[in-house]
Amino acid sequence: MLNIIMAVLLAAAGTSTAASPTETVQTAVQQVFSQAGGPAVTTVSAAQRRADVRKITDTLFDFDEMSQRSLGSAWTQASPVERQEFVRLFGGLIANAYMGRIEQYAGEPITYVSERVDGDDASVQSRVVTPKGSEIGIEYRLYRGTDGRWTVYDLYVDGFSLVGSYKAQFNRIIQRGSFAELLKQLRLKAGS
Repeated sequence: MLNIIMAVLLAAAGTSTAASPTETVQTAVQQVFSQAGGPAVTTVSAAQRRADVRKITDTLFDFDEMSQRSLGSAWTQASPVERQEFVRLFGGLIANAYMGRIEQYAGEPITYVSERVDGDDASVQSRVVTPKGSEIGIEYRLYRGTDGRWTVYDLYVDGFSLVGSYKAQFNRIIQRGSFAELLKQLRLKAGS
């Protein structure tokens, strides 16, 4: 199940200005999987495929918004320099943690069940069917930016928020230490 969660996170990348939320997610899934395992795989190095997938994910996920939501009140207390570093490290954490999973994706079918749009907010419900036949619900939470593009700010997998999970982890680290300690741990994970 973790592999599917990781794959779906990276699968949701790439946007189109006039696309609906569902079209945005569907396009992203197709782009990522074609980069990760398409026919051109033999002509492109693994490092280049990962870089290409990362570019796609950077166009869909709003790592600034995800960072703010995952830090909560700690975001406003951080300096602009600390915020910038956090966004870079957090985006890298998500990409690096899940990049390998996309390469392990076994082609499980993804069904887009519904879309709900409420002004500039939207959600896209999807289901992934595992090789054993069980279904995993994936809900993409998106918002429409001033440029008209839909971007993802959170994912719910079987009802659990990705941002909420990180928020709980980050709050524990900050409460035990400091924001500087959180940045230090993220730097260690990133290898920088």
